[in-house]
Amino acid sequence: MNSKQAVVFDLGGVLIDWNPRHLYRKMFDGDEERMERFLSEICTPEWNVRQDEGRSFAEATEELIARHPEQAELVRAFFDRWPEMIGGAINETVEILAELKGAGREIYALSNWSAETFPHTRDRFQFLDWFDFTVISGEVGVVKPNREVFDFLLEKTGRRAEECVFIDDSLENTTAARDLGFDAIHFRSPRQLRDELVKRGILP
Repeated sequence: MNSKQAVVFDLGGVLIDWNPRHLYRKMFDGDEERMERFLSEICTPEWNVRQDEGRSFAEATEELIARHPEQAELVRAFFDRWPEMIGGAINETVEILAELKGAGREIYALSNWSAETFPHTRDRFQFLDWFDFTVISGEVGVVKPNREVFDFLLEKTGRRAEECVFIDDSLENTTAARDLGFDAIHFRSPRQLRDELVKRGILP
């Protein structure tokens, strides 16, 4: 294992507990069935990924309200109350990040995230300043698992894929990274991640 190998982290679901259910459970008074229907039929993951690609929330919100005017309050809340979707840091993974930083390992972030909402997140979590380089999809206009966003990271850092370990909670993204030559870890828990990094000789 290359002792100079860099580690690339996804953010949401790996280091930060982002989940729209943190907000909508309150708005639906705990009615899980209605909430899940709303998130699968109205403010869907496919709708949200367009903001991760760079579409403005203003455009996205008005487009959706035009189709579902009866849901206007709930749709507007997706952006207006977006900070309430953050449950907090995933502390055990942040501890791993701190160990890597303290050991002098190069660490990068590569995340599907809206350019409009990421500044709120950066202000909230100091550890986001630890990265040697950060790629936010909404700022570059392309999302994982598209090859272009991985190529952008490699170009800007001067790395080859084979020199990077990539960590993401999306199997689709880790599969794409592995196909490009990254050593990819499908994140399922901080304990599992630590075990994977120890196995690779990246953590003691």
